[in-house]
Amino acid sequence: MRVASDIGGTFTDLVYLDEASGELGVAKASTTPANFAEGVIETFHKADLNVPDTDFFVHGSTVIINALTERKGVKTALITTKGFRDVLEITRANRPDLYNMYYTKPKPFVPRYLRLEVQERLNYKGEVLDPLNEEDVAKAVEFCKKEGVEAIAVCFLHSYADPSHEIRCGEIIRELAPEIPVTVSHEITQEWREYERTNTVVLNSYVLPIAQFYLDNLENNLSGLGMDKVYHIMQSNGGTVTFDMGKRAPINTVESGPVAGVIGAAVIGKLIGEPNVISFDVGGTTAKTSLVENGNPRITTEYKIEWRRDYAGYPILAPTIDIVEIGAGGGSIAWVDNAGALKVGPVSAGAEPGPACYDIGGDKPTVTDANVLAGRINPEYFLGGEIPLSVENARKAMQPIGDSFGISVEEAAMGVIRLADANMVNALKLVSVRRGYDPREFVLIAFGGGGAMHAGALARELRVKKVLIPNEPAVFSAWGMLMTDLRQDFIRTTIRRADQTEPSALTGIFAEMEANAMQNLEEQHVSEDRVMFQRYADMRYMGQEHTVKVPIPGGQITAEQMPEINERFHQLHEQSYTFRLDTLIQFVNYHLTAFGVVEKPELKKLNGKQGNLEVAKKGQRSVNFDELGFHSCPIYERSLLPVGVSMQGPLVIEEPAATTVVFPDQTVTRDDYGFLHIEMTD
Repeated sequence: MRVASDIGGTFTDLVYLDEASGELGVAKASTTPANFAEGVIETFHKADLNVPDTDFFVHGSTVIINALTERKGVKTALITTKGFRDVLEITRANRPDLYNMYYTKPKPFVPRYLRLEVQERLNYKGEVLDPLNEEDVAKAVEFCKKEGVEAIAVCFLHSYADPSHEIRCGEIIRELAPEIPVTVSHEITQEWREYERTNTVVLNSYVLPIAQFYLDNLENNLSGLGMDKVYHIMQSNGGTVTFDMGKRAPINTVESGPVAGVIGAAVIGKLIGEPNVISFDVGGTTAKTSLVENGNPRITTEYKIEWRRDYAGYPILAPTIDIVEIGAGGGSIAWVDNAGALKVGPVSAGAEPGPACYDIGGDKPTVTDANVLAGRINPEYFLGGEIPLSVENARKAMQPIGDSFGISVEEAAMGVIRLADANMVNALKLVSVRRGYDPREFVLIAFGGGGAMHAGALARELRVKKVLIPNEPAVFSAWGMLMTDLRQDFIRTTIRRADQTEPSALTGIFAEMEANAMQNLEEQHVSEDRVMFQRYADMRYMGQEHTVKVPIPGGQITAEQMPEINERFHQLHEQSYTFRLDTLIQFVNYHLTAFGVVEKPELKKLNGKQGNLEVAKKGQRSVNFDELGFHSCPIYERSLLPVGVSMQGPLVIEEPAATTVVFPDQTVTRDDYGFLHIEMTD
């Protein structure tokens, strides 16, 4: 048995594969914020699984990102090079919006009195200018113990070039204070940028005890059900690592849940012969989107949490699938601001108390309430009827919005949906149009509890090639976890001019990183024949600040390949920035991705003879299609639809945990795998 578990803001999902029979099953339970493990265990009970049969378990959650955004980490101290305690305070000294007079600087996660300096100094080449003063380290540790510090971060200047001072500092801390968890920066990242490195190691220490407690608790619960030590956790880079690795570097799991959906979308795209896709995940709390080009998700190390136009956020130097996330999910609350404008999100009703229509205490109008009032959600078939919805409660909650604008409740609900859709379109443009990609050349793969409901409207706006709704879209991210490999990224900074770099030197850098990667994967019980490497280099023109990630060939790099690498850089730079220069090129970072390939479930085709339109039709319902008005349209059960039959909208397709809305100017077809394809008719 292969099992994947995904904790979201509202629901916890489970997908399992019985390898003997090929049966794929799902389960869904409410997320339990007080103890997340309870929601995970509840999904196991609902699925009625024989847990001891599990030989692979992978988990994704929002625990780490929540601990950071809610400031629920531990008391953390920073030990750094003398003269650099204020790096966290100075930051980059820039503003995301230059003319925003309400800008506020991000407050460091470590207060100044806990940022401690020690005598030591290296230059950018890794040469020692000032040896480490071990007495300073000992005094800093004593101060931390006296202040009740619960975690220590160590980050020395230029330790990416030579980590020897950091290694010795870590040894001293562990000798004098073995009870305090410590993170040294070179174990998390060997990339340059002192502010970004310092912030990354601080955030890792800040959540380290939280992650250890959480994963230990979940492991104990699963072990109590009879599961062997087969635990893996999703990383932000789209791969997995063992729980033990996750406990050491939890910052690498900051986007643990959302990235699995991107991996799943890439797999689906390859399967249907569409390597260019945009993944679109609408959950209970947020909507998330990412672009996949030629089957490869975009990876960035310039990830920031809490970034917005009026706030610089906090950078994390951890390879992360490039995701744009907005507060526009099913539970996002609609409200009217002081200027009388309608807003949706970012605050969510979450799992407790949930949208007003859940009838479990929520009284604020949400996107889900609006979709109920628009006739898009069947109140008697939500989660297959497990949660009956109250239309009356939805009306009561939406009434104040209608009163604010002097319109009916139905018009207010449509306004909320329209605004949520507009926010989602903007997010989709951020990953496509804003980065030089034409949405018309991409397939939109929509999933999550609300993705199928909103995708039709978004397709009409963006004119994407088509929309694809995968099977079991509400638990698609969990399914995506079953499609992931073990993955680790190694990034090292050494700045060299391309015309002065010998091919053998370039080969040597990657060979050393590959040896380290192989050792790490062997510790996770991956055999050598299942290991794959991908090489990249971050390159730039001399004098530039930004870089472009360029693929590097494997094996021994030859002199003949060097001009090809340079030309590839020119092409990628022109694609990203619209120009190329006839000037010197630099190598900045060397990036190795190591995969430990695991077995994946194979998607089976449906029996083409199954399904019948008459049998699939459940009835008729009046549904609001925005500017196209209300239509009395047929309602179909997805699992009973025939394969290969094109159906003209307007219509609604229901399944227990998702609803697909097809507009009057669209058609929908169910393919051999059971996927729904929505296309424009004009």
